Amino acid sequence: MQNKETSPQRRSGCPLNASVEILGDRWSLLIIRDMMLRNFCSYKEFLESHERIATNILADRLRKLEAHGIITIDRDPSDARRVIYRLTAKGIDLAPVLAEMVLWAARHEDTGNQGLVRQIQKDKKQFLAGVRKQWTARTVRSTADRGV
Repeated sequence: MQNKETSPQRRSGCPLNASVEILGDRWSLLIIRDMMLRNFCSYKEFLESHERIATNILADRLRKLEAHGIITIDRDPSDARRVIYRLTAKGIDLAPVLAEMVLWAARHEDTGNQGLVRQIQKDKKQFLAGVRKQWTARTVRSTADRGV
């Protein structure tokens, strides 16, 4: 967690403003979605996502997400040339926010992925518990792989 005394200057003290300054662009949210729901952890996987992010934007957003403590960046233990991106506890805490955004869009827009929408609508608490359980399992494996 960032120390509030060393946090970047914000336009205002409004909590919503702080959230928007960190997450207020589509690419950051889509990267987090892909990490959270699709288990993406490599640069190549993000590039191959449906929305087709440009390499310069991807690199910039990954740096910003790391700087804000939303993700961590580690070397792949099997190939030190590769990098692995993982959500932090701060990042996985965005799961309820993303779930609510999915439900809001499904109520008000014509969207796809109705399977995901139905899963969240059926039992949001269970859906979020499953997301957190998968994240915990990946985090434990990652820690073991690094020998921590």
